[in-house]
Amino acid sequence: MTATTIASKRPRPIRVSIVEDEAFMRSMLVRTVDEAEDLRVVHAVDSVSAARLAISAHSTDVALLDVNLGDGNGVALGLELQRRDPRIAVMLLSSLDVMGLFLSVQDETSEPWSYLSKRSSFTSSVLVGAIAAAADGDVVIDPSLVQRSTPRAGTEVAGLTKAQFEVLRLVAEGLSNEAVAGRLHISERSVESHLLSIYRRLGIEKAGTNRRVHAVLAFLEQTGRSWRR
Repeated sequence: MTATTIASKRPRPIRVSIVEDEAFMRSMLVRTVDEAEDLRVVHAVDSVSAARLAISAHSTDVALLDVNLGDGNGVALGLELQRRDPRIAVMLLSSLDVMGLFLSVQDETSEPWSYLSKRSSFTSSVLVGAIAAAADGDVVIDPSLVQRSTPRAGTEVAGLTKAQFEVLRLVAEGLSNEAVAGRLHISERSVESHLLSIYRRLGIEKAGTNRRVHAVLAFLEQTGRSWRR
């Protein structure tokens, strides 16, 4: 398999810790991450107790955490890890729909979390791109789930134009402005213009806030989704 390359100006690879109790899934995640040029697995363990011992402050940039673990759960573990090191980016992995749980925990986190299905994790480009975006501070939501999202009636997201909604949908997948432009066959300047309009519509124009993150969270809260196993 050819190693996946991600554009990066970082002085070192993104350090990834993996907590997954299924041996096959864990080995697949380790292989995919280590084959990416700008990522490196620093810990790969199968339990909450092992993660507590292995993952120390400043050792990890992104933690991939299975939601359901034999001796606990990834949500509680993620909160614990961020209390030790608030800069760790957390990405939940699950084979089930845990969007309600994902949204409910956002107010308790030091940094916004991301959420990827185990099915999507088998696509190396999706997994590697999601990790890179999470490390950059973006919220990344499973593409297959985002693509089935529709606006709830009466919400601010429902008031977006079709073009604006498509831009926001792709941003929620973790795509950069350049990647959004390529997917929609428009210029980056058009993407930037759409995003400014989206921020105004959603009331998140305040300087100093991560408007991109707030827009994605608004997208999740104001849309409905169907989930297929």
